[in-house]
Amino acid sequence: MSKGERQEKRIRPVARIESDFPEKFGIPRQSGIAKTIARIRFEPEFRSAEAIRALDAFSYIWLIWGFSGNEDRGWHPTVRPPRLGGNARVGVFASRSPFRPNGLGLSSVRLLRVDSDAEAGPLLIVEGADLMDGTPIYDIKPYLPDFDLHEDARGGYTEDNAWSRLGVSVPDGLIARIPEEKRPGLYDILAEDPRPSYQNDPERIYGLCYAGYQVRFSVRDRVLTVREIRPEEMG
Repeated sequence: MSKGERQEKRIRPVARIESDFPEKFGIPRQSGIAKTIARIRFEPEFRSAEAIRALDAFSYIWLIWGFSGNEDRGWHPTVRPPRLGGNARVGVFASRSPFRPNGLGLSSVRLLRVDSDAEAGPLLIVEGADLMDGTPIYDIKPYLPDFDLHEDARGGYTEDNAWSRLGVSVPDGLIARIPEEKRPGLYDILAEDPRPSYQNDPERIYGLCYAGYQVRFSVRDRVLTVREIRPEEMG
């Protein structure tokens, strides 16, 4: 056995996220672009107030997590980023594609508060997570503004292919069905255009699940119009 093989290490989740996204469709493409609220619940082995001592002094945290919805899809050396219209290919390591050799994601989220008194706590309440409900989290680290922000950073192909937000139209009678505290997050998700990047059929009706509701919409001339909102069917 080589030295490299001896150093391999299996990892296990330290926590799981509880979010408003029961499925992959509709999840924000990057963390921080939608004002969605989620909870991070630690696994019993790591459910210790000592393990997060002083974490509440930080405004943002890094989450290292697993693409649990893609475990059986494997990987390919090149991928087609949505930012390039879903047609041009780049190397998998030049992208944030979920179809990676180890299926790990990295997200920066805002730490709103630590709920130390919650049942099965402590819980971390965060804003801006781009994770499906139940996603395993393998590590949590504080975001350090003195080191994690690089003002001279280049954005590669993303600089020439800026993502433009859609206008969003939701009839008053429909948006009233969504709890008020969930509405900002929904508007952000819809404005970021959750459709696959290669689809642009103005007659097509799309649907996503968010916060216990099914939201159906269409897009025409860069305006997304919500057609229906109803409670998500259970079972």
